[in-house]
Amino acid sequence: MARAVQWLLPHPYLTLLLAVVWMLLQNDFSAGMVVFGIILGIVIPRITSIWWPDTPKAFHLGKMMRYSLMVMWDIMVANVEVAWIVISVPNSKLKPAWVVVPLDLRQPEAITLLAGTITLTPGTVSADLSDEGHSLLVHVLHTDDPDGIVDDIKTRYERRLKEIFQ
Repeated sequence: MARAVQWLLPHPYLTLLLAVVWMLLQNDFSAGMVVFGIILGIVIPRITSIWWPDTPKAFHLGKMMRYSLMVMWDIMVANVEVAWIVISVPNSKLKPAWVVVPLDLRQPEAITLLAGTITLTPGTVSADLSDEGHSLLVHVLHTDDPDGIVDDIKTRYERRLKEIFQ
């Protein structure tokens, strides 16, 4: 029985997320939309499961929710900071930087979330992942302290993602 459920729902959190996102995008909470959202939530992960080599062994949903709220807050704060930089710092005084962030994360899902978090936060962009997956190249719009950016990413985001996925 458990094997049949695992086959049908290879990624149950993704199933739930897809169903909820579908209903939110449709802005219609009718029975038909709920059923269709659940069908999409089951079919899409099932079809794409062959490209997912390993399912994360541990995942803490509560910590992920707190992480998501923190990232949303950081995005709002970074929007204000970038707007201030654009308004107050002349282009000739901007100090962009490329920084290499060494990664302790090894799960592809966690690394993807970290790269996405960096890119979603205004003023930073994840540009490349090393071939071995041990470092991430990040471009920063303006900084006086590139090492501080690395420390910030590791302590604020990577540490939390390690807790979520381990």
